[in-house]
Amino acid sequence: MIPFKLTEELITDIENFIETKNNSALLSLLEDIHYADIAEIINELNEDEATYIIKLLNSDKTSDILTELDDDVRESILGNLSAKEIAKELDELDTDDAADIVGELPKEMVQQVISKLEDREHAKDIVDLLRFDENSAGGLMAKELVKVNENWNVLTCVKEMRVQAENVTRVHSIYVVDDEGKLKGRLSLKDLLTTSTKTHIKDVYISKVDHVNVNEKPEEVARIMSKYDLEAIPVIDEIGRLVGRITIDDIVDVIREEAEKDYQMAAGISKDVEADDSIWELTKARWPWLLIGMMGGLGAASIISGFQEALTKFPVLLIFIPLMQATAGNVGVQSSAIVVQGLANDTIKGAIWGRLGKELLLGLVNGLALAFVFLIISHFGFKTTYLESIAIGIALVTVVVNAAVIGTFIPIFLNKRGIDPAIATGPFITTSNDVLGILIYFSIAKVFLGF
Repeated sequence: MIPFKLTEELITDIENFIETKNNSALLSLLEDIHYADIAEIINELNEDEATYIIKLLNSDKTSDILTELDDDVRESILGNLSAKEIAKELDELDTDDAADIVGELPKEMVQQVISKLEDREHAKDIVDLLRFDENSAGGLMAKELVKVNENWNVLTCVKEMRVQAENVTRVHSIYVVDDEGKLKGRLSLKDLLTTSTKTHIKDVYISKVDHVNVNEKPEEVARIMSKYDLEAIPVIDEIGRLVGRITIDDIVDVIREEAEKDYQMAAGISKDVEADDSIWELTKARWPWLLIGMMGGLGAASIISGFQEALTKFPVLLIFIPLMQATAGNVGVQSSAIVVQGLANDTIKGAIWGRLGKELLLGLVNGLALAFVFLIISHFGFKTTYLESIAIGIALVTVVVNAAVIGTFIPIFLNKRGIDPAIATGPFITTSNDVLGILIYFSIAKVFLGF
C-alpha cells in the first residue's frame, strides 16, 4: 500500500472539481482514499468546499471522516448541515463517537438531532452517554459490546452473540453478566467452541476480568490498559453493572492528548492550544509563565545587584553567572522530566526520601564531574586564580545538587497534592533554580573570597 501524501496539486484538483461541480471526477478521485486521509484533505479546504464534500459522499464514509476532522473544521461543517443530515451521520457511528459529536452541538440543536435518529435504541444509548463527564471512563466508553448471561447454555449464547455482533464493529471480548446485568467475567472463544452446546456459561467463563468504573479518569484507564496490554476494557457503573467498553483506539487518543498537554506545560504554556488558534488565545496560554519567568529574572537581578561591590573586586564572577544559571536550569529540568514520566507511568513508588537521596547522590556525581572539567577550562582558558576556581567549582557542585533535589521534590510534592506534576518541568523549575543558583553562587564565593 502506497502511503497517502497530501500535495498542493491534489488540493488544487479537488478545488477545481468542486468549483466546476464535476461530481463524478471528485467521487472517482476520493473513492479509494481512506477516510482519515480525506479528513486531512478537508482540513485544508474552506468551509463551503468542506461542506460540499461531506454532502456529496455517502454517510457510511463521511461519518468516519467527521470524527477525524479538526474540532473547528467539524464545528463549521455541522453548522451547515440540517438536523436530519447530522442524524444520518450519527446513525452510522458507534455510540461513543456519536455522543462526542452531539456534545459539540449547540444546546438548541441537540434535541432536534436526537429526534431525527432512525435507530431509537442507538438514540437512547447516545443520550445515556451524554450524562457522563467527558473526562471520565463513562464519557469515553461505547455501548457496543457482546455480552452473554451466565445462565445461558452455549447454544443460546452463540445465537445471541450473532445478533449482538451485527452492531459491533470489532469483537474484542465476550463479557459475562448475571440476571441483574452485573459483570461476572469473560468468555474464552476457544472454550465456547470446544464445549458442549448444553453446557451453561457459568461453568466455563473466566471470572478474572480487568474493568474500570464509569467515574474513573481516562489517564488511569490508559495506565491499566497499557500495563496489561488490553485491546478493550469493560466499564461498570456504581453497582457493578456492565454499561459499556473502552477500546484501544480511544485510549491512543487519550495518551496523545495527555502527551501534548504535558509537552505544552513543560514549555510554559498553561492551557491546551494549537498553532491555528487566535493570537488572543495563544497570548493567554503563554502569558502566565512569561510573567513568572520575568519575575524570576528580576529576582536574580536583585540578588546580583546586592553583590556589585564584589563584582568590582572580582569581575571574574560575572563571567560565570550564565554557567550557573544554565547548569541549574538543565539539571532541574532533567530531574523533573524523569520524575514526571515515572509518575505518569506509575513506576515511582515508596517514600519520597529514597528518591531524593538517589537524586542527591546523582547530582553530586554529576556536579563533581562538571566541576573537574570547569577547573581545567577556567584555569587555562580564563586565567582564574586558584582560590577563584575552587570557589566557583564548589558553587557549581552545590548548584547542581540543589537543582537535582528541587527537580525531584517539586513534581512529587505537586502529585501528592493532586496537581499535575507536568507543571513542574520547564519554566517553573528553570526559574526557581536560576534564582537559587545565583544566590548559592555568590554566597559560596563570599565565604571563599571574603568580600
